[in-house]
Amino acid sequence: QALRLLVDMASAHVEMDSITCSAAVSACEKGFQWEQALGLLLDMASAQVELNTITYNTAVSACETGGEWDQALRLLAEMAFNQVELNTITCNAAVSACEKGCQWGHALR
Repeated sequence: QALRLLVDMASAHVEMDSITCSAAVSACEKGFQWEQALGLLLDMASAQVELNTITYNTAVSACETGGEWDQALRLLAEMAFNQVELNTITCNAAVSACEKGCQWGHALR
């Protein structure tokens, strides 16, 4: 429903922002839809909506929930490349994703 709401907003010419998009990414996380969460990040970048720490944290958590440790680490690298601040929440979610994927070597790096 959150994704449908974003489409409806676009149809009504309501501008997306980082808050509405972060809420949609969070809904994807809660619905175990990590692929859609990552798709929203791409949509945000295409629409030139700011990808901030909160948005990335939610996406990393979605990857954690989905057991996608490699995607979680890719997001960390993307954050560093885009100079988006990592925080404790970001790192904890990434470490947890690695733990769930039995990838302790990656978690310790």
